[in-house]
Order: sequence, then structure tokens, then C-alpha cells
Amino acid sequence: MHDDGFIGAVEWAVAGRALPGQRVSGDRSVILDAGGDSVLFAVMDGLGHGAAAADAADRAAQVLSENRAEPLDVLMLLCHRAMADTRGAAVSLALLDAGEKVQWLGVGNVESRIIAAAPGKPAIRAAALLVGGIVGYLLPPNLQAQTVAVRPGDLLLMSTDGIVPDYADGIDLAKPTADITAEILAKHAKDTDDALVLAARHRGHTGPTP
Repeated sequence: MHDDGFIGAVEWAVAGRALPGQRVSGDRSVILDAGGDSVLFAVMDGLGHGAAAADAADRAAQVLSENRAEPLDVLMLLCHRAMADTRGAAVSLALLDAGEKVQWLGVGNVESRIIAAAPGKPAIRAAALLVGGIVGYLLPPNLQAQTVAVRPGDLLLMSTDGIVPDYADGIDLAKPTADITAEILAKHAKDTDDALVLAARHRGHTGPTP
């Protein structure tokens, strides 16, 4: 599965595939225009594999599309309630706001990172602090989103645990996000799990500065 596009000045792409031998993947992504030059990204990893895992992730995707303007902690709680009779999922949310900051919140092991240009090779400039739990089964109390500053060209990467995490060094930030996600999936997906990676970046404002 490969998909990509633009929302305003934000370029995004997703690449994923099911566990070899499975017909459906339990990994899902959501990309939503949240209004006010903000874009909401979500990656869900349904517990286990197959149709039951996909059902859990699909519940979360539906809730997010219907409530995209809510704060991230509220969205996580709504996903938790919607998945109460499913296997549950690891869920990470990221709100890219006007190309200047990212708010993110993660429960479970879906990683979120900011990759930036650096001398020699790209560097991980920030990583979301993930809290333990399973959305739909055990949600930690007092969820708080983190906020990190971003610059135009910085790359937001979100990946399920079906992607081997040590992939930042080989990223060519000059390439389109569609090429970046396709290469990460091809080179770093595990043969023992569903796999999905999402990349996004703000291309910067092209109009005159007010």
C-alpha cells in the first residue's frame, strides 16, 4: 500500500504492507486537514495481525475523521472508547501546526520522530515520548501531548514496530516523501509483522511575509 499527497503546504506519504501470508494489515494511517493550516496525522497498530487487528485500527480511524478538531488527549480517549470491544491498538497522533510546531501523543509502540538535515547524515532532532498501554484496553491516566518546534524541510516520521527503528541514517531528505517511505518499507520492514511508515513535512510558505 502506497499513498501520498499534499494538504496545503504539507507534503505527506504512507507506505505499508501486511505480514507476509496475511490478506489484510492491522496497521492504519490517517491524514486529515484539521483546519487553520494544521494537519492531523495518526498511525495505528492493531494488536496482533489480520482482520481483528484491522478492525481495531479502523475504529480509531473513523473516530479521528469525525472529531479531527479535538485536542490530542481527547482524541486518544475517544479512540479508547470506540475500541473497547476490540483487541485494541497502539496509537500515535501528531498535529503539524502551520509548519512551526508538532504536537504529538503516543500510547504503545508506534514511534514518532523529527528528522532534520545535519552535517554528514540526517539526525533525529526529536522523538515522541511514548507511554505504555493499549488503546481500547488500558489507557494511562493524565495523557499530555508534547510540543516540539519544527522548521520547513524537517521530516516527521511515524512508524509501527514492523519497521526496524534504525533507519534514519539512510534517509535522503532531498527526495519526495513518497520515495522516502517506499525505501524505508522496502529496506527496513520486518518479515514477522505488519509494517507501515508515514512521512510528512511542511514545504514552507510561498506567499509574501505579512
